Amino acid sequence: LSWSPDYCAAKKDNDPQQCTVGKKLGFVLHGLWPQYTQGFPSDCSNEKLAKDAKAKFPGLYPSDALYAHEWEKHGTCSGLGPQDYLALSKKLKESVAIPANYKSPAQPFRTTPAALKQDFIAANPKLSDHALAVYCSGAGRFLKEVFFCYSPKGAPIACGQEVLNRANKSCGQTDLLVRNVK
Repeated sequence: LSWSPDYCAAKKDNDPQQCTVGKKLGFVLHGLWPQYTQGFPSDCSNEKLAKDAKAKFPGLYPSDALYAHEWEKHGTCSGLGPQDYLALSKKLKESVAIPANYKSPAQPFRTTPAALKQDFIAANPKLSDHALAVYCSGAGRFLKEVFFCYSPKGAPIACGQEVLNRANKSCGQTDLLVRNVK
């Protein structure tokens, strides 16, 4: 799940559908992709997403362009057809309870990656500390996104060491700023 205020701070002019002031988007689905122990597969076939797929899963992604992009880059490697891939994406997105203080903060606030993880674990008791990874931007100054790791059947599992290491490296500051929604 990407933290939309961080994405929009960098891309607001390039993505008006997601970054229009007043949308008040917080955590949004960035994507669902298979993961190797190191790296991930991408662009596994040329199968296109059917035009009606978005209509069956409204609001799954914060912008229309992400439906086809995520399917083509990652969904084609999932072993699922387009409808099943989008259905699993929706199921997993909806399975994550967003902690109250991250739902729609009107003011930015500071936290640590460890405290953010604990907030999510408290709201989602099936998650463990290693089943999510906090990523930062701006040399570790801002919340960028949170990866949630699942088995192919959709059960929470520990993230691979590469994911955890990249997350830790991205959040190299003592704490981070969670930008407010707009």
